[in-house]
Amino acid sequence: MKISTKGRYALRLMISVAEKGDDTLTTLREVAEEQDISVKYLEQLVSALTGAGLLQGHRGARGGYSLQRPANEITAGDIIRASEGGTAPVACLEEGFGVCPRQDFCETLDFWKGLDDAIDTYLDSVKLSDLAQRSLDAKARAAEWVPDLAKPGEGVCK
Repeated sequence: MKISTKGRYALRLMISVAEKGDDTLTTLREVAEEQDISVKYLEQLVSALTGAGLLQGHRGARGGYSLQRPANEITAGDIIRASEGGTAPVACLEEGFGVCPRQDFCETLDFWKGLDDAIDTYLDSVKLSDLAQRSLDAKARAAEWVPDLAKPGEGVCK
């Protein structure tokens, strides 16, 4: 399975919202600036994520988006499935595919089922709260690095 731009951007959107914490609303404009993703594209992602019960929209002058559940209850799998529609590595394992005419004698079906299980297990083991914390830690490390303007190409740590 190859994760598309929708899945990658949906994960980044959700991390941005989770980083702000439970009491802060995040606007799509803020996420667009932080993540270098167009607001129009984010609007498309928000529809799927709110429909899946992951994001909640708040209207008004100070409106924005918040997580519908705590970040430690949302997995990367939830986000990828909401944005991609599924995680199956082959069409015959996708929901709604129907019955494969080869299923009774397919020599590779067990392999694909095993891969599908491995993908789901990994995606469901990664919590949004962990991704958000990793992102915050990386931003803190990056903030400690200050370029030394006197020596182009070099830098010093604060």
